[in-house]
Amino acid sequence: MGVMNRKPRLTGAIIGGLMLAALPAAAQEPGKVYTDADYARAERFMGYNTTPLLDHAVSTVVWLDDRHFWFKDHDAAGDHFRRADAATGTIADAFDHEALAGALADASGKPMDAAKLPVSGLEITDDGRFDVALGKQHYLCDLQGEPVCEAASGTATRKPAGDDAPGSNAPVVESPDGRLAAFIRDWNLWVRDTATGVETPLTTDGTTDYGYATDNAGWTHSDRPILVWSPDSNRIATFRQDQRRTSEMVLVGTRAGAPEVERWKYPFVGDEHVTMIERVIIDVPARKLVRLDLPPEQHRSTLCDDVSCYGGWEDVQWAPDSASIAFASTSRDHKDTWLRVADAATGAVRTVYHEHVPTYFESGNGRVNWKYLPGSNEFIWFSERSDWGHLYLYDLASGTLKHAITAGEGNVTQVLRVDPDSRTVWFRGVGMEDGRNPYYQHFYKASLDGGDATLLTPEDANHTVTLSPDGTYFVDSYSTPTVPPVTVLRASDDGRTIATVASADDSRLRATGWVPPTPITVTARDGRTTLYGMMFTPTDLDPSKKYPVVNYIYPGPQTGSVRGRSFTAARIDHQALAELGFVVVAIDGLGTPWRSKRFHDAFDGDIGDNTLPDQVAGLKQLAERHPWMDLDRVGVWGHSGGGYATADAMFTYPDFYKVGISESGNHDNRVYEDDWAEKWQGLEVVDAEGNSNYDAQANQARAGNLKGKLLLAHGMMDDNVPPQNTLLVVDALIKANKDFDLLLFPHARHGFGEDSDYMTRRRWDYFVEHLMGATPPRQYRMGAGRD
Repeated sequence: MGVMNRKPRLTGAIIGGLMLAALPAAAQEPGKVYTDADYARAERFMGYNTTPLLDHAVSTVVWLDDRHFWFKDHDAAGDHFRRADAATGTIADAFDHEALAGALADASGKPMDAAKLPVSGLEITDDGRFDVALGKQHYLCDLQGEPVCEAASGTATRKPAGDDAPGSNAPVVESPDGRLAAFIRDWNLWVRDTATGVETPLTTDGTTDYGYATDNAGWTHSDRPILVWSPDSNRIATFRQDQRRTSEMVLVGTRAGAPEVERWKYPFVGDEHVTMIERVIIDVPARKLVRLDLPPEQHRSTLCDDVSCYGGWEDVQWAPDSASIAFASTSRDHKDTWLRVADAATGAVRTVYHEHVPTYFESGNGRVNWKYLPGSNEFIWFSERSDWGHLYLYDLASGTLKHAITAGEGNVTQVLRVDPDSRTVWFRGVGMEDGRNPYYQHFYKASLDGGDATLLTPEDANHTVTLSPDGTYFVDSYSTPTVPPVTVLRASDDGRTIATVASADDSRLRATGWVPPTPITVTARDGRTTLYGMMFTPTDLDPSKKYPVVNYIYPGPQTGSVRGRSFTAARIDHQALAELGFVVVAIDGLGTPWRSKRFHDAFDGDIGDNTLPDQVAGLKQLAERHPWMDLDRVGVWGHSGGGYATADAMFTYPDFYKVGISESGNHDNRVYEDDWAEKWQGLEVVDAEGNSNYDAQANQARAGNLKGKLLLAHGMMDDNVPPQNTLLVVDALIKANKDFDLLLFPHARHGFGEDSDYMTRRRWDYFVEHLMGATPPRQYRMGAGRD
């Protein structure tokens, strides 16, 4: 990326992620002058250098049918696409890589390397051809004779040949039978015949900011339609979204001449009028719209801060006979959730069940877990009422509890399958086995009629599971932060291993000097709760020296600082930063998920807590164990919610944290979309004197406490956390006559995009200069080892 004019760097240059020569370790003494070679040595621990060195870590598993799946393997020779037969456990190449590369090159007009095929999707057609996706473009390839590929057209995800109508490239949702694809055009919902390309409107009364199936949660906004097709492909459940009185967000682009202005609907905390939805069902063959018999509802989910969490509409489920739907409605503050059932033909609605939670209701962790079982006149409900997330079986007619399906300590996190015939549920869960890391997910099955759950993945590790379409088999990839993954094929009835798919080999990775992070535990602020985290130290750590400490933070409440317990070759730039002579620590404090409900509720209604008391307590305990940690030099950094927590740390603990780098922070959640903050902080309440329950969470209110060095960074086109958040803090610091540093990216969104390398380098520079007391190299260019 932009390194064509870069001059050779002394010794130890990185090529293809491998270190060519050993470099001296970065010294920890203040006053050191860092060189390009020091930064290059650290950069070899970045993900784009380390990830390619991990061999046989299965990165993709896609089931082709109930019996076969394909996956991508990788080793020093390149990428290999493999196909497995689950019934026999046999594994072979999915295709002739050289033949496919040549055929794709002929069809696309672009060179193709058989060892690095950019295949993003693979299906096998009924006639034995391969449907190969290269990004958004698909090719149909016949490799049985003379290899030949041709560009595919006329499918739901592609633009029909010769069709230049506006919206024909819009995102679509394909019907279960594949005949139709639904999409949005001019605020109305349309369908396209995937064979002929003929397009037909399903609604005609959609108007600006009052359209059908539209996707807008403020922080996320796209052209994708939010809907659920019925199993028989004849009906669509969706909504008409009313944003006519919703507030607006405005961003102003930077360019020569008149600026480009982006404007869209963005509801804020405390707004009287926020986005609402009116639920509808559309009979597609009849072009008939049925409005459900209930008033407009909040644009809310039982799981995330959008009505759509993962591109679908997870809180809506069809009956197998397509005659009815069940859906969950959630109050604006997320404290109340109702399960309702609607007749698809008439729109009649019946409320089946209601749950009220004093803090906030969630239906799972990473997946909506309630299930509609009209065949047995039952439903499965997820609740944390016992302080743990468990499944309960209810009578659908009366809404009365039959019994608990799961119980005890530990959480059901994700229900992956329910078989009404065998009355069995399969789910992932955490914390259900004594003596194990409470964040490791395992896979279980349980009877809907009660009894103990059966553990299907016994290894003491974090398990990622991919089920076959019929649920007979599952691919299980298990690992820990320190042990690379083993991927096996298992049977879902008892978890027995059918075949080993791949065992990751980290020998090439370790040969470069790479080391895994150190798992750590500390005690929370309450003096009794065990917290889990990770520590990253220089690979040449000298216990006789003192190392400055960098606290990486993401306070949640929807996730934590560690971000997953599976093996990964790099976690952001933690180890790279450690190689520069720092000790990097990430701790999941009270108020983050995956543990008990009480643990997660720790700072409900006080999101300005930011887990900071736990971070400080944890660092002090670690320093007592490790005298080489220098608590006189503690820095902190984070992005988004971590940027918010970083500035808070510098203002609330100004004598403890000496240097902070706050990126893209939501510093006052009244300048953020309504759903996220109102779930965790509550609805805004303003008293007669104008005081708000949101005043205490606002970073600008305590900016005058700053003592150390603070770098604020934000993308000026950030459509997730608007840049006004950081500018509020900037204004407060100016008025308090405080020195600080500011870095603005004129064209960057929330994650900085192409400016990320620059931000990483400036982050290293800032800690080296102000926390280490050393001199960074001048204008080092990141990304030299990237392909």
